[in-house]
Amino acid sequence: MPQPCTDLSAFATTLAARLPGTWASEYHRHAAYQDQFPTIERLWDTGHVDYIVSQYVLGHDAVLHGPGDEQLYVTDGPRYPHQFVVAPLEPEGCKPHHFRGVDEPNGIAVPNDPVHAAAAVARRVLPRYRAALDTVRHNARVQPEPPHRPAAPEVAQTLTLVWYPDGVVGAPYASVPAEARTVLYGCYFQYSPHESAFVLPASYSTEARALLLQTAVRLLTAQGIGVNFRHAAPAPALPPRPRTATLSTPPSAARR
Repeated sequence: MPQPCTDLSAFATTLAARLPGTWASEYHRHAAYQDQFPTIERLWDTGHVDYIVSQYVLGHDAVLHGPGDEQLYVTDGPRYPHQFVVAPLEPEGCKPHHFRGVDEPNGIAVPNDPVHAAAAVARRVLPRYRAALDTVRHNARVQPEPPHRPAAPEVAQTLTLVWYPDGVVGAPYASVPAEARTVLYGCYFQYSPHESAFVLPASYSTEARALLLQTAVRLLTAQGIGVNFRHAAPAPALPPRPRTATLSTPPSAARR
């Protein structure tokens, strides 16, 4: 029976030999703190193993390579010399959206007895790890690229609704596509002849106008008509009034 190990390299090698299937250990010593980042950034753990690698400077670690490209991260338990920690690593080549909705398999602390450590890893880590790995790889097969939202289709006609300073929302009659007029009427826009415009009066409450505008936009876009909103251009300043000349009475006329 193997004796307890205090050396990480020896422990990882013995642990790999005890795990089910064919595993090999790859030991790394880090000359600089940042040398460990490429490995720990793939740590598939949100528990105490992730806490350890984020809070302590770890000068070395080991990666166990198993069947089906499975990988386990192994390092010291910094607060407990008689323990090591083992956690899965995310598969390489996968994209962030492949992990969406997949629970972290997480790692565990194990004793420095490789026999008991291997039994704990086989029972508590590998089943969760393999299930998560299968799900991520399935996601990668069925959706290789991120599900980016598509851009809106090009439209042949657009309607620009204008917010006017007096609170009215409307559009000049000539700028309203013929196909949009029925929708505007149905959403309580009114045709104002003296303004030659469709207007949604400011007399409606804020909530009512918001609902009517939302309905109009939904119906218009469903017909393939694009809708824009803009504020009216500021009204030009009125020219100043001319000053009225003051008539004065000639002194000679005053004496008469």
